[in-house]
Amino acid sequence: MQWIGALLFIGTTTMIGFEISKKLNERPRHIRQMKNALQMLEAEILYSQLTLPDVFATIALQLPQPVSSFFDNLYASLRQHHADLHSIWDNHVDALIQMSALDANEGEILKQFGRTLGQHDFDQQQKQIYLTLKHLDRELDEARDQQFKYSKMAKSLGLLCGIFIVLLLI
Repeated sequence: MQWIGALLFIGTTTMIGFEISKKLNERPRHIRQMKNALQMLEAEILYSQLTLPDVFATIALQLPQPVSSFFDNLYASLRQHHADLHSIWDNHVDALIQMSALDANEGEILKQFGRTLGQHDFDQQQKQIYLTLKHLDRELDEARDQQFKYSKMAKSLGLLCGIFIVLLLI
């Protein structure tokens, strides 16, 4: 009975290590998706000149999860509630951080961008998008470094911590 518990404990710590590794591996992909979304937002604002809710709907159709659900939820919220864009954007950025591998730094960058969205003319808005993309580039480089440094280590540490604790308790 003790061995079954030990194996379950080792399996659990190993799975925790794999989950941490998965999040480290997904973070660069999610940042790239958000960068693509902002580039699409720029193109839609400058060339199609649609309203923001329509732009969000268009972007949601063209991107994979979780970024597509972010823009789809923005579209739905703006259609239902005619509240200010800033508060709706902030709420959905918080939800995006919870359901994706993005961390608080990317969330803060997106929230800062949301404060300026729809507040300026086309040229200023384009500059704000460019600035946000530069910040996301920096975060992408950091995410790749963390993925390279810590992904394999997280998997190994999950297994090794489980074995170590079991050996201490037996």
